[in-house]
Amino acid sequence: MESAGIGWIAAIIIGGIAGWLAELLMKSNMGVLMNILLGIVGAIVANFILSLFGVVLGGWLGYLIAGFIGACILIAVARMVRRTV
Repeated sequence: MESAGIGWIAAIIIGGIAGWLAELLMKSNMGVLMNILLGIVGAIVANFILSLFGVVLGGWLGYLIAGFIGACILIAVARMVRRTV
């Protein structure tokens, strides 16, 4: 998060927004805390995946986009795991 140029409080806010947007798109029902976690962890996951392809997203907007993409990926993976178990 520090490498993206944002602090912890901004990461929580942006993570919450990214998680909420992913929740709306994926039509899932989660709480505020889970949205924040999905957004933050999703940004880490998406940044890792995107870095494999040489794409780097930085700053507030980049963190929001990465968080949204990563949160959608995490929701999709959770649904797949839940169906197979």
